[in-house]
Amino acid sequence: MTASKHHGLLLLNKNPGLTSFDSLAGVKKAFDTGKVGHTGTLDKFASGLLVLLIGRGLKLIPLFDCCTKEYTATVLFGEETDTLDPEGSVIASGKIPSREEVETVLSGFRGDILQSPPAYSAIHINGRRSYELAREGKKPEMKKRPVTIHELEILSWTPPEMQIRVRVSAGTYIRSLARDIALAAGSRAHLSALRRTMVGPFKVEDAVDLMSDEGGGPCLTEALRPMDRKFFETLSLPCFFIDEKTEKDFIHGKPVEKILSDVFLASENLPATTAAGVFRKDEVGTLLGVLKRDNGKWSYGHVFTDN
Repeated sequence: MTASKHHGLLLLNKNPGLTSFDSLAGVKKAFDTGKVGHTGTLDKFASGLLVLLIGRGLKLIPLFDCCTKEYTATVLFGEETDTLDPEGSVIASGKIPSREEVETVLSGFRGDILQSPPAYSAIHINGRRSYELAREGKKPEMKKRPVTIHELEILSWTPPEMQIRVRVSAGTYIRSLARDIALAAGSRAHLSALRRTMVGPFKVEDAVDLMSDEGGGPCLTEALRPMDRKFFETLSLPCFFIDEKTEKDFIHGKPVEKILSDVFLASENLPATTAAGVFRKDEVGTLLGVLKRDNGKWSYGHVFTDN
C-alpha cells in the first residue's frame, strides 16, 4: 500500500460478524493506504459506529480520549458465558429476574462506578492480552477500574431479554455492565446484541456502510470528512488561525507562549479545554497542528510539517 493521499475522519457502520480489524482492512483497501486507525474497537458480534481516522488524521485520535459513547444493548438473562457475549460458552446459570428486581438495582450502576473488565478483552496483563491468557485456560486478574455511566435506561422488557440504552465514559465495557446488573439482581446474563450509536457528537445515522463502494451507495472516499474548522468545532474544541510569519515559528517548534501570545491572550476567555486546532489564516484554512492544554498551560501536541 502507498502513502495516503486522503486525510480525515470516516464514520463507518460496522456489521455484526466482522471484527474491527476486518473492517479496517476493507477501508485500507478502498483508500489504498495502511494509515487507518479507530478511536475504539467493537467486538465481532457488535454493530454500529466506528470512528476512523485516515492519513494525517491518525494524529488526531487522542482528541477522542474523553468522548462519551452511547449504545443499545440486549441483555439475555439466565446464562452467563465466558466471553459475556453470544460467542462464548455458558459458565453459569441463574433465574430470570423480574423487571422490578432489575430496576431496583439499576441506580447502583449510574454515575461513577468501579468495573472489572471481561477476561476476554484486549487489556494488557504482564505484557500479554488478557484474552490470550483466557483462551489458554488461565484466569487473568481483572482489576477494577473507575468508569462513568452517564445514562442508563430500559428500552424494552421481553423476558428473558431486556434492551437498554447506555451512555458511558471511554473504557466502559457493556458486557461487564450486563454481567454485573444480572448478578446484583440475583441472576446471570450475557449480551446477545450490542450496537454503538454515538461516539462523542458523531452518530451512527451519519455513518457509511463498508460495502457502499460495491453496492451503489456513496463511496468511502466521498464520505471522508476533512480535518477542518468544523471538525474541531464538532468536538467543542477551539480553533486558532495564524499568519505566515507565525506559521514558520510554529512549524519550527519555537516556544508557544512567545509565538502565539495574541492567540493565548484571546484564549483566556475560553472554557476549560484540553486541545485546540491551529490553522493557516488563508482561504483554505489548512490544519497546521494541534495544541494540548494541561493545567491551563498550552504546549505542542502535534505539528504537521508536510502541508
